[in-house]
Amino acid sequence: MKQLHYDVIVAGAGNAALCAAISAREKGVSVLVLERGPKHKRGGNSFFTDGAIRFAYQGIKDIRKIIPDISDEEAEKIHLPVYSETEYYDDLMRVTEGKSDPELAKQLVSKSYETIKWMKDNGIIFELNYENQSFEQEGKHHFWGGLPVKTKDKGVGLIKQLNKRVEELGIDVWYESRAVEIVADNNQITGIVVQQEGEKLTVNTNSIVLACGGFEANKTMRNKHLGSEWDTAIVRGTEYNTGDGLSMALAIGAGTFGDWSGCHSIGTDYQAPRVGDFTKPGDIYKKHSYPYSIMINKEGDRFVDEGADLRNYTYAKYGREILKQPGHIAYQIYDSQVRPMLRKEYDLEEATCYNANSLEELADLIPVNKVKFLKTIKEYNNAVQEGEYNPTVKDGKGTIGINPPKTNWALRIEKAPFYAFPVTCGITFSFGGLRVNTDGEVLNTKGDPINGLFAAGEMIGGIFYHNYPGGSGLMSGAVFGKLAGASAARYSQEKKCLKIN
Repeated sequence: MKQLHYDVIVAGAGNAALCAAISAREKGVSVLVLERGPKHKRGGNSFFTDGAIRFAYQGIKDIRKIIPDISDEEAEKIHLPVYSETEYYDDLMRVTEGKSDPELAKQLVSKSYETIKWMKDNGIIFELNYENQSFEQEGKHHFWGGLPVKTKDKGVGLIKQLNKRVEELGIDVWYESRAVEIVADNNQITGIVVQQEGEKLTVNTNSIVLACGGFEANKTMRNKHLGSEWDTAIVRGTEYNTGDGLSMALAIGAGTFGDWSGCHSIGTDYQAPRVGDFTKPGDIYKKHSYPYSIMINKEGDRFVDEGADLRNYTYAKYGREILKQPGHIAYQIYDSQVRPMLRKEYDLEEATCYNANSLEELADLIPVNKVKFLKTIKEYNNAVQEGEYNPTVKDGKGTIGINPPKTNWALRIEKAPFYAFPVTCGITFSFGGLRVNTDGEVLNTKGDPINGLFAAGEMIGGIFYHNYPGGSGLMSGAVFGKLAGASAARYSQEKKCLKIN
């Protein structure tokens, strides 16, 4: 028989949820994890990530504490600048246009490194992100963008390692178990209704942590909150993030917060599957070398400053710019000068690519306005200024006299062969969520805590607006998952003590 009472119940089974479950279990309480999907599709959006995770650190010495396998010899060949809490906070505020809630932002930043160490102590294996966040110069690997670390084996490895720890701690996990209703009495959580094989059962509890994602896989909610054009967006992650947790919380009076009209979206391969494919895990369809390209739509026009900033600070907002283009498609154009520099995903068999020995031939291969396409490239080439090209920093090698400009990494597209990678918009997660305090407590519409209800991960509103610094999603999930789990455990223990007394 299934146990029908737990001290803490966690809805969701991704990074934030499992961090919450582990954190709660460390406090000595009984914990149940509810996963809507089957076991082979567990892990939520976290399963599909590249594993890059952003935290504040004081140079290589801090990195070696979480990656102890770095030898002295390897460390000598690494150039890794300090990424302070101030820099992290400033980056977050800069890309969200100052809208990120200061208290939540400070909590994320200030708890980031200690949470990484906690994850390491719980069996999560980290490694240096040589492939995507460094360039080799004069025998040294130069890391850039405040994002030098990723989880081993990307999101797949993260979910595997978290589940291993969950099993070690004796945490129960129910698969194909969809949380559909929160049971509350007079602002006090008493249980959760679970749907299994078409039947419903109520599991009693003192505390619930909602960590089951946003509404990115729900067409109706996307249409309502983001706009009708988002019907066509590819869902990059799990098909199970349909806003269940948000709906359950709102039904008992939770307050909303944050950018409900915004989301994390990227340029992804035009032929990518419509929802995340668990048989091809990892973030394999993204196309993130666009700062070294020019992007042209079907009408033959450029539409963004591809070199506005380092990729880490623009990719989460450029997806929606592609969505706005005719046919929801754009083409990343490269020549042979930069083709060897492109990220690994451009070399995978899943990558859609057209190549030709002349720009005229390339234009014939893709459905664009050929005359305008060739004119746009000619105008761009004429606008490129001289200067030193350096992909490790914002090099200032830009254009003059065209709109939009290209602020950095502007090279003429002139050396054959030439390449076109078609991209469309892929939605990752929605930004709008619940109003939550720094301990993970869900607040009602009056701003008061709902007793026994906590949230983490994508369900927290108010952190991300318009854009986000790469790797902050996993970090936010871990930080607030750990906080919410511990808070839920403490609350449950306090409730039990009151009952005994």
